[in-house]
Amino acid sequence: MALITSISGIRGTIGGIPGQNLTPTDIVKFTAAYAKWCQEQHKKQDCTVVVGRDGRSSGVIVEGLVINTLMAMGVQVLHLGLSTTPTVEVAVIMEKADGGIIITASHNPKEWNALKLLNNKGEFISAQEGEKVIQYAQQSTSFASIDQIGTVKTLPNYINKHIERILSLPLVKEDLIRKRNFVIVVDGINSTGGIAVPALLKALGVAHIIELNCEPNGHFAHNPEPLPEHLTQISKSVVQHKADLGIVVDPDVDRLALICEDGSMFGEEYTLVAVADYVLSKKVGNTVSNLSSSRALRDITIQKGGQYYSAPVGEVNVVAEMKRTQAVIGGEGNGGIIYPDLHYGRDALVGIALFLSYVAEKKQHLSEIKAYLPQYYMYKGKINLTSNLHLESILDTLQNIYPEAQFNTSDGIKIDFPDSWIHLRKSNTEPIMRIYTEAKNYQQAQQLAQNVINLLQDTQTLQK
Repeated sequence: MALITSISGIRGTIGGIPGQNLTPTDIVKFTAAYAKWCQEQHKKQDCTVVVGRDGRSSGVIVEGLVINTLMAMGVQVLHLGLSTTPTVEVAVIMEKADGGIIITASHNPKEWNALKLLNNKGEFISAQEGEKVIQYAQQSTSFASIDQIGTVKTLPNYINKHIERILSLPLVKEDLIRKRNFVIVVDGINSTGGIAVPALLKALGVAHIIELNCEPNGHFAHNPEPLPEHLTQISKSVVQHKADLGIVVDPDVDRLALICEDGSMFGEEYTLVAVADYVLSKKVGNTVSNLSSSRALRDITIQKGGQYYSAPVGEVNVVAEMKRTQAVIGGEGNGGIIYPDLHYGRDALVGIALFLSYVAEKKQHLSEIKAYLPQYYMYKGKINLTSNLHLESILDTLQNIYPEAQFNTSDGIKIDFPDSWIHLRKSNTEPIMRIYTEAKNYQQAQQLAQNVINLLQDTQTLQK
């Protein structure tokens, strides 16, 4: 169906034809290319690479191919088994490894899988480094001789080590959380969130946990992207159990969505906003989010005396801008929290710990907290790409339609108005065009998006 190489990794559908899907041939080719890149970076053959996977059903096959290819290249493998993306990132740092591979397709459906590639800082490799890996994948590979074959060492229960580091953070208020006696519903989407989130909550002193879809068998109970239309089960469960909140993560646990006590959506966009409000109340500083994230973060940051900065979509871009501006908190509006005091990676687990500390301190319902934050409404649309559509071809048209707006072309096209914005860009992970809009009311945001969707569809029709 598809094979996509981007700054988000090597991603594709399982099975099919090599070069068009994520087949064993492709997995071996790109893993060997990454190993070669790692060896050249560190000028040694016996690099150490951490490997972990989410719970999807193809994970065991992909994991075996990755580990054995790394060993065949002379690499020493630290095998975490079932894990989360942020746990692998933390493990690279703690084990002083030379890199890491996370086997996960994040929010994509079960037929997808991917290789997410890390550097020795536990961060995603840059676009330039990714291009080097892709270049190596097109070349012939020289594998290690029999005396240079790598080894594999299993490191069980690394999620618990990750949780221990989270609990050691000064802003995580375990005592306050324990005293609030929260009742929390968790949707683990039949992946490793079903292991990690309940374990974290228990470590934080939460005694009343209702688990939904927490067996990591890879048979996703619903579409794994944590959007409102996919979360009806947990919304009903929160109300049914009179819970204080619901927690939803994606299959690799780097995105966090929350459900209010009345079953309504707290909103993925507001996960970062709320956590930033808490962090900035303790330490004034700068924040960063991507161009598709809510303006509410900017408003909160300015209110608290800091400066807000934006970055192109992609965790690696947000991290680079956070480092440049020495941001104290940042992330992406898809529920991705990046807290530098722990590590530079999106981490739903640290997001949960900081959010619960915030709620425990405020002593309010989630719906009340949401109403207190700056109010914006976002529309997230997309269209399938049926032609080689170039955004440059419609830029002049958009500038003529919106002559009063400010345009940013660092990542697709971002159009800023005084009280709203439009952002359209090609996805890094799917063959689609994403159209995000935000305004002071939902109807305006929806209309802004529909105007652009109509223009894109008309343009694709003309290009056929």
